[in-house]
Amino acid sequence: MRRRDFLTSTAAATAALSAGAGIAAPVAVATPRNRASRPPVAIFTKSFQEWPIDRVALEFAGVGVHGLDLTVRPGGHIEPEQAAAKLPAAVEDAAHEGQRVLMLTTGITDAGPASDRLMAVAAENGVTELKLGYFRQNGVPLAKRMDEVRRTLAEISVLAEKRGVTACMHVHSGEYLPSHGTMLHTLLKDLPPAHLGAYVDTLHMHLEGGDAGWRQGLELLAPWIKLCAVKNYRKESNGRDDFGMAQFKEVTTPVAEGFSPIPDFVKELKRRGFNGVFSLHSEYRGSHSWKPLDTAETLEQTREDWAFFENVLDEVY
Repeated sequence: MRRRDFLTSTAAATAALSAGAGIAAPVAVATPRNRASRPPVAIFTKSFQEWPIDRVALEFAGVGVHGLDLTVRPGGHIEPEQAAAKLPAAVEDAAHEGQRVLMLTTGITDAGPASDRLMAVAAENGVTELKLGYFRQNGVPLAKRMDEVRRTLAEISVLAEKRGVTACMHVHSGEYLPSHGTMLHTLLKDLPPAHLGAYVDTLHMHLEGGDAGWRQGLELLAPWIKLCAVKNYRKESNGRDDFGMAQFKEVTTPVAEGFSPIPDFVKELKRRGFNGVFSLHSEYRGSHSWKPLDTAETLEQTREDWAFFENVLDEVY
C-alpha cells in the first residue's frame, strides 16, 4: 500500500471510532495499480561491463527491473562488428533470467553499411529501439553543423524504416548536438517519428534547460519521445577562476538526491503520452560521480535508485 493510501485508510478508521460507534467501520484496502501498464525499465549496462552479460541479466533480475539497455558500440559489452555473433546469446541470457534486451546503445552516426548491418541484427533479435551515437559541433558554425546533422538524420531515418527499428537521438548537455530539447526538436521536426525518435534525459535536459526549458523540450518533442534516461546531478564547488569568480562542477548523484525534479519529469512525460523505455543510468564509476563506486557498490546504489523510481512510477502511472 502506498503511503497516501495508508494515511487515507487510517484517517477513515479514526473517524469511525471518534463518532462513538465503538467498532471501526471496515476500512477499504487500497487496490494495487496494474503495474503491467507501466512503461518498462532497463538498466544501462555501461557501468557493469566488467561482468559478462549472463551475470548482468541475473543481477538486474535481482534488482527487479525489466531488462537491459545493452551497449553495442566500440568499447561496449558487444563490439558492433560482433553483434551478429553475440547479440542472439545476449538476448537468450536475458530471457533465461526473465529479462529482455529492451534497447541497444550504439555508436551509429551515419547510414553506412555498418549501421545497416547493426540495425538488421537488432531487428532480427527483437530489439527495435536503438540509441544513436553522438554528434559534436567540432568548431563548425552551429547553424551549418545543425544542417549537416539534419541531413544525416534523414538518411538514418530511411535506413531505420528499411530495417523496422527506431533510431533515437539522445539529448546530452555540453558541446553536443543536441544539447537541449528545443535543439533536438529543430533537428527532428521534419522527420517521421515512427523511425526516428527522441531520447530524453532527466539530467542533461535540466542541466541545460533549468527550471522551464526541460519542460518546454518535452512538450515540443512529445510525438518523437521513445526513450528516457533516468539520472541526476548536482553542482559542487570547484575553486575560483583567475578573476576570483566561484567555479562549480557537475557530479552525478543518486536519482533521489540531485537537482533534477524527476517525479515532475515523469509526470510531464505521462501527460504527453509517453509509454516507452526508461533507462536507469547508474553512472557512479569514476571522478564524475558524487562518490566513485566499484561495480558491486554501483549495483547496490542502483537497487536504491530503483526503489525510489518504482515508487514514482506507481504514483504517476
